[in-house]
Amino acid sequence: MSDATESTPIKGLPENYRRVLEPGEDYVPLVPQDGVLEVTTRSVLYGMLFCAIFSMAAAYLALRVGQGIEAAIPISILAIGISRFYLRRSTILENVIITSIGANSGHVVAGAVFTIPALYMLAGVPGSNVPYPQLWQVVIVSFLGGCLGILFLIPLRHNFMVDNHGVFPWPEATATAEILASGESVGNQAKILAGSAALGMLYDGASSMFRAMSETITLRHAYVGAKLREQFMAFNMLNSAATMSIGYIIGLRYSAVIAAGSILSTFVLVPMIHAIGQHVPGALPPGTMPIAQMAPEMIFKNYVRIMGIGAIAGAGIMGVLAGMPAMIKSIGKNIAGLRSTEKVEVSNHVPRTARTLPNSFVGVGLLIFCLCSFLFFSFGVGMKGAFFAAFVGTLVVMVIAFLFAPVAARAIATIGTNPISGMTMLTLIITGLVMLKLGFGGGLGMFITLMVGGVVCTALSASGAFATDLKIGHWIGATPARQMWLKFLGTFVAALFTGLAMWIMSKQGFGTAAVPAPQASAMREILDGIFGTTAMPLRWFLFSLGVVLSLVLRMVELPALGFALGMYLPIEVNTPLFLGGVISWIVNRRSQGDTDGLAKARENRGILVASGLMAGGGIVGVIASAFKIKWPEGFPVLSAASAEGALGEWLAIAAMTALCVFVVVYSRAAKPAED
Repeated sequence: MSDATESTPIKGLPENYRRVLEPGEDYVPLVPQDGVLEVTTRSVLYGMLFCAIFSMAAAYLALRVGQGIEAAIPISILAIGISRFYLRRSTILENVIITSIGANSGHVVAGAVFTIPALYMLAGVPGSNVPYPQLWQVVIVSFLGGCLGILFLIPLRHNFMVDNHGVFPWPEATATAEILASGESVGNQAKILAGSAALGMLYDGASSMFRAMSETITLRHAYVGAKLREQFMAFNMLNSAATMSIGYIIGLRYSAVIAAGSILSTFVLVPMIHAIGQHVPGALPPGTMPIAQMAPEMIFKNYVRIMGIGAIAGAGIMGVLAGMPAMIKSIGKNIAGLRSTEKVEVSNHVPRTARTLPNSFVGVGLLIFCLCSFLFFSFGVGMKGAFFAAFVGTLVVMVIAFLFAPVAARAIATIGTNPISGMTMLTLIITGLVMLKLGFGGGLGMFITLMVGGVVCTALSASGAFATDLKIGHWIGATPARQMWLKFLGTFVAALFTGLAMWIMSKQGFGTAAVPAPQASAMREILDGIFGTTAMPLRWFLFSLGVVLSLVLRMVELPALGFALGMYLPIEVNTPLFLGGVISWIVNRRSQGDTDGLAKARENRGILVASGLMAGGGIVGVIASAFKIKWPEGFPVLSAASAEGALGEWLAIAAMTALCVFVVVYSRAAKPAED
């Protein structure tokens, strides 16, 4: 699809790629010349393949653990490694295209997991009157949102990439660009990544699909677990390589904060509620039986988890309030930045690395989006004759995305984190109140509100990820217009496979111990409060306690959202996260005499191994969920009694111990020359 000329040898990113340019100084990208293969059949097909794979893996992990996958880095490594199997090695621009298309997986999943699972949860409540979402609806919501985020950022490319060159740190873009520029030296890392992914699939498949060992470690047969349960404290740990690896990547500090939330829930609040509630003779809603008859897990599900949801909501809203001054300032800068867009950069007289899509394309694209959005909200969500409500829903999407999509991109450029949770909550509150005023209450009102929120959330997530892709291309020398066109293709692929993964996992039940979906659970509770569908005073009291707790955490400068996630997620999810954090600390601990190069080599290899285990475990998790639709028991090696008994637990303990030892020993065996 591009010219067939090979590129010159790559020697590294220019010296000025991250610093502010001197007056009169121009930035010359790594590959400024024309004639380098860029958009080829290989680059497009591999980009779509990686996008599909990582979309399903990211959806599984985000719904199971509440943590997503930053796919750009592992995809860039795989792109470089795979080219070794061809007579013609891929050019660096082909690898940029592969990474750009594949990285759509992360932003579409990040947008969808906040809202779409809440639709499935509400639809499963008897009498809620919420329509059960169809696969095509989920795909359209994600695709529309992704396209909107891309369209709003195209006019700001010049401002972000050229006018503000060297102003923002771009943490994820920096790491990905350096990997792509390193080329050959990264090739061996692809083998480590692929091998680790295979190991992750084997390990998690053995526990989840083949029942070759216990899926949850309770320590009941190791004395400790049984003694804790006597005190109404239930220790559980998910036997999952993918979950442990997420803890490794987020590090000891953040995984410890999440684990601390679980410790408070499981070892303090659950025993306390049992100690007090056992003297109450009747059932306390939302519980359906007396507390004295409940197991620790039931008390957690019916009471403590609601406090966690309140804490998640409180942390998100306070994050928006705390960042509001910066957001307002950012909105002003982004509007001003629209004046500095390219003039005729689609012309052949303009350098290839400056060619972009014209603003007329953006205008037509936004008109098409508005029409599609209006038609979808009019005929695709079950509203009959509600054209005004569809118009209002489209208007809300456009206004909020216009204001906050560039803010999300600026946040990614500055700190590498997209604050979409709080902005999505704000969207749901605004849309919910508007729908109530229009007379759309109850189940239909919640359904429409979550559909609108899904579009907005995906748009905000897409804008941040798209900005990262454009910055990588700007540094290396990709053609912006080609990146933009292919971003729409990648968004469609990601929307399709994210919707498929969610449909498969919905069969296990969102909001359950199997698929907690923490962010969507918080959104559901907010909508319950707005639409007044549930009258349970104790439930809202517990929710309010969680909000107050998040305020306390904010006051003492602790990560409120991480702690709140720990309170909400079952302890079996958070204990392997903490274990992964500990393993990460052991691998990266420096001994006397260790050089900086050795420490960096160990760090890089450990992250590679963890990324592979995480991706492989996520993929097999989706596969296992699909198989269990027809074969609920999977393909068991052990009987249910053996897997849950002493044999299964000791096998699980031995396997997890061996896995942790492997990660530590193999990572610390890295040599500086490999970096």
